[in-house]
Amino acid sequence: MTSERMELAGVDRARYFVPTAICVYLAGVCIVLIITSAFLVSLQNAVAVTVAGVFGLLLTGGLGFVFWRAQRRDLQYTRLATAADAPSNFDAVLCAARAAGWRIVRQDAPRRLDAEASVSLLDAGERIAVRFRGSDVLVASICDPSVGFSLVGRRHCAEHRDLVRNAVSGSALVQACNA
Repeated sequence: MTSERMELAGVDRARYFVPTAICVYLAGVCIVLIITSAFLVSLQNAVAVTVAGVFGLLLTGGLGFVFWRAQRRDLQYTRLATAADAPSNFDAVLCAARAAGWRIVRQDAPRRLDAEASVSLLDAGERIAVRFRGSDVLVASICDPSVGFSLVGRRHCAEHRDLVRNAVSGSALVQACNA
């Protein structure tokens, strides 16, 4: 089974996957260290450098894998089943997004809505992607890479997904937008 994921392009993709790239780079340095240790004259120094290289390789490789898995999970869409059609869901989410102060990056009614929710003036903010397919709504939200993988960033992303969930479920906010 293949799952759909939010697509990042160009600079956004590079910026978002920088922590993983740094870990891959450090793992490469550890591999070079291990190879270099074979050319050391003293056996004791060679063993010490090899052990340090293997430890660094395992640590950075593991950390890079954890980052990569977390990033891939964040990019995965969450499917919300609704009773309404795509245009109604689009209008509800657009109204809720504007009320929440999201900056609409791209909208293609009634198929897609991409937005950013900035927490400060200097940061791009969290990215939110919403897709509308019949009565289903797909939503994904990723943390701002400048914030990092913090609990605060993850909480913000969960709040954005909950806002979309509440919008398509017919909460009081949407009813206020329609009034």
